[in-house]
Amino acid sequence: MQKSAESPLADDLRLGEFLCFAVYSANHAFNRVYKPLLGALGLTYPQYLAMVALWEQDDQTVGGLGARLFLESSTLTPLIKRLEADGLVTRARDAEDERVVRVRLTAAGHALRAKAEAVPGCILDASGLDAASLARLRDQISALRDTLAGVPA
Repeated sequence: MQKSAESPLADDLRLGEFLCFAVYSANHAFNRVYKPLLGALGLTYPQYLAMVALWEQDDQTVGGLGARLFLESSTLTPLIKRLEADGLVTRARDAEDERVVRVRLTAAGHALRAKAEAVPGCILDASGLDAASLARLRDQISALRDTLAGVPA
């Protein structure tokens, strides 16, 4: 990248100028806010994301769930096994293709949704933003993620 006098990135190696560091450190701040909220539900943040995805659409394949969560099967499988041990989901081989594992909510998994409904509002309150501003920021970050995902490694 060539520097110019007008470039807003005139000093490229200042930590405070790194967008990636702003996202990274914001993630840590999010984790501090989420931890007590999800602790009350008995979930870790990745488990919470899996449950939210299953509340949106029950009976998903492990592969499909991994794609939605941007997680590899090797990361997702232990997470799902823990949710199964906690009685929130079941895993079963697909009747039509035994290579495929399907994940379904149990009655307890469905019931946990009611307890989790307060979490997004708590996050909105903690953000200090209004709902429209938070949605715009989310959309911008999602667009950035999608653009970066398309860059060859």
